[in-house]
Amino acid sequence: MTERDKMLAGLPYDSLVDDLKNARTRAKLLCRKFNDLMPDESEKRVEVIKELLGKAGENVWIEQPFFCDYGTNIEVGENFYANYNLVVLDCARVNIGDNVFIAPNVGIYTAAHPIVAGQRNAGIEFAKEINIGSSVWIGGGVQICPGVTIGDNTVIGAGSVVTRDIPANVVAAGNPCRVLREITDDDMIEFGAAEV
Repeated sequence: MTERDKMLAGLPYDSLVDDLKNARTRAKLLCRKFNDLMPDESEKRVEVIKELLGKAGENVWIEQPFFCDYGTNIEVGENFYANYNLVVLDCARVNIGDNVFIAPNVGIYTAAHPIVAGQRNAGIEFAKEINIGSSVWIGGGVQICPGVTIGDNTVIGAGSVVTRDIPANVVAAGNPCRVLREITDDDMIEFGAAEV
């Protein structure tokens, strides 16, 4: 089993091996290329994101700047939007559904480190997959910790630290993030157009 295989399996791995260092360098170069593009270079921005990510559906838009560890472990669905300064530490897979909105300054972190300092100092890491369902809205400044699943249609309030799974169809917020209530028909707003 390679160190990359161990990483993706959630096992302790050596993050300092050349294969993983080279993969992180590739991602840094592509992030730099993406972040340096001009705002009116829309097609190039989409092209670089599709090269960087493991999977990107149609209508994917990420505002600059964007940073990730590998890129190849990130999969986003259709109609994905991320606002400024998204950081994804994708040592494990990050699976994001369709119609997801991410506000500015959000961090999605699959990476974890040993408690024992000597192991941390030796470059030993482990990672846990993160899953974000479809039609999720993640508020500004949210931090999503390793191993978390967020269910479909859920709203995560600004500034939350998500340390455990959050079910579908709820509003959740806080540090640590917890369910505040279910989403109901009372949450529908009137805006003069056909209801969706």
